[in-house]
Amino acid sequence: MTGELAALRSALTTTDVDGYLIDAAGDEPEQRYVSGFSAPDPFQTLVTDDGVHLLVSGLEYGRARSEADADSVTNTAAYDAQDLRDEYGPREGRLRTIEAFLADHDVSSIAVPQHCPIGTADGLRDLGVDVTVEADDVVGEIRATKSGAEIDAIHETQAANQRAMAVAEGLIAAAEVRDGVLYHEGEPLTSERVTTEIEIALLREGCALDETIVACGADAADPHDRGSGPLEAGESIVIDIFPRDKETGYFGDMTRTFVRGQPSDELKRRYDATDEAFEAALDAIEPGVTGDEVHGIVCDVIEDAGYATLRSDPETDTGYIHGTGHGVGLDIHEGPRLSFGGEELEPGHVVTVEPGIYDPAVGGVRIEDLVVVTEDGYENLTDYPIAIEPEDRR
Repeated sequence: MTGELAALRSALTTTDVDGYLIDAAGDEPEQRYVSGFSAPDPFQTLVTDDGVHLLVSGLEYGRARSEADADSVTNTAAYDAQDLRDEYGPREGRLRTIEAFLADHDVSSIAVPQHCPIGTADGLRDLGVDVTVEADDVVGEIRATKSGAEIDAIHETQAANQRAMAVAEGLIAAAEVRDGVLYHEGEPLTSERVTTEIEIALLREGCALDETIVACGADAADPHDRGSGPLEAGESIVIDIFPRDKETGYFGDMTRTFVRGQPSDELKRRYDATDEAFEAALDAIEPGVTGDEVHGIVCDVIEDAGYATLRSDPETDTGYIHGTGHGVGLDIHEGPRLSFGGEELEPGHVVTVEPGIYDPAVGGVRIEDLVVVTEDGYENLTDYPIAIEPEDRR
């Protein structure tokens, strides 16, 4: 971790503070990245010139010593944490324990991330610690460039994601059509049923997910509508799956749009325009290009096809109404952005490419792959067919 955190230590020198403190649970991406440790309860990670240091409760001490990517791990008991709680109460006792931990590492001034709890920052100030909230997301910028091991972890999650997508696509492809509604095993095939089967498939792969999109028709025209009710023939069905591997913590992300039965001419036209925009974005990705430029290329294709974008009409609620992509890692949405003002792409950036066109009167279309920027272009971490007509690939 020393090499990866060089930029953070440089920022500490510029800010003229002794250390960088993260007070968060281990499922918070920045905490997990810097500490190399995951725990359900908050703990503290301190970065100084001489290393990465953890302060954890006795409950986590043994596991942190064996699992954390840290130079030292200290049990809160070393600072008589329970006695401090008894004397000062839970809140101040906890803060005095952290203050003692900082003093033990000769730290009297710290920088904290923007999401640091106000109670922690103000409480430490009350105890005489100089606390500065960072102006820039330094760790977020570091996290944006993935190591080979991180890329492998994301690739594995995406492979599991693809197998779950095959389950969903197979259900749709094998369903019967009755009176314009899809049926499975004699019952209407619903968004909820497909979502459940996706979640079961991913649990078997060691992945977890909080939300999945299986949206049909007008629901699919809202990019974040999770979908509900029976799936209908001839309507677009947008399936967007973004699981997290429970062991590594890294996400995958992909979207496919299917139509069971005959799509309208207009829906097919929108699908083809989205596919063209998707390919144009991929062709543009390479080191040095900005996310803003990639997004502009997608807008060019969609506008040339006759649809509004937020560039052509900032107030539109139909057409292309979101960015082209975002970084993926320990968080499902992180840097860099493929959107207005998006940053320059660098080797090691892992980003989604996900153009779409939406209108409740027609439905929604979105296609999404996950790629990594390489020295001379990109590598697609997704290996799943793109086709409007579903097939049973289970």
